[in-house]
Amino acid sequence: MRLKLIGCEVLLRELCHLVASSPHQVDVEFLPKGLHDLGGVPMSRRIQEVIDRTDPKVHEAILLGYALCGNGVLGLEARTVPLVLPRAHDCIALLMGSRHKYQEYFDANPGVYFRSPGWLERGENLEQLTMEQSRRKSGAGHNLDDLIAKYGEDNGRYLWEQFTSYEQTYRQITYITTGVERDKQFEEKSAREAKERGWAFEQIQGDLGLLDRFLSGDWNSEDFVTVPVGYRTVACYDDSILGIEEIPV
Repeated sequence: MRLKLIGCEVLLRELCHLVASSPHQVDVEFLPKGLHDLGGVPMSRRIQEVIDRTDPKVHEAILLGYALCGNGVLGLEARTVPLVLPRAHDCIALLMGSRHKYQEYFDANPGVYFRSPGWLERGENLEQLTMEQSRRKSGAGHNLDDLIAKYGEDNGRYLWEQFTSYEQTYRQITYITTGVERDKQFEEKSAREAKERGWAFEQIQGDLGLLDRFLSGDWNSEDFVTVPVGYRTVACYDDSILGIEEIPV
């Protein structure tokens, strides 16, 4: 088969590694991590544009290298070429091998902030960017004093707590080794960050088996959703995460 892969750049190293060993011809296009920051609808709109550019005479299927990602893959339509997506809430599950492994680790380790090669290269400072966006939307300044001056003592302190709540929510950084690293620079960087924040640190072994099956065409219904031409993705509020429905006429 000749396949088109549309992937998030956070997974670039891992997906390129697997594309090289795929039994199929895979044409690749990566989109910037910043799409996540736009929100679900703008993100899905951008991905749909790339989907619609795919020539059905060339490619037999489009692989979407994304998880649910804040609903950024909902409503995507297979207008001329079938779509295939992994069943996962976010890319951490993709790097850990399944949504079930991710959930087990998350339940046993609440308050974890994950790092991976792609997040360190392309998603670093995400929490700072999110905080800056919130501040710009509020019209506030960049520190507690500015917020109090603009909104008053009580409101200012409340907003500051909301903007900085992630600092209380997280207590550990977990670095996921995926096997694409040349050395320990990413792991060491994650450990330094945890130390600077006063958080615990753990390094765990990832599992690229799910992504390997994704690139190899082994699309079982337990781990993947296949969207035939004439259908689109919808949310499923159970363990399956994603479903399909006919595109309304």
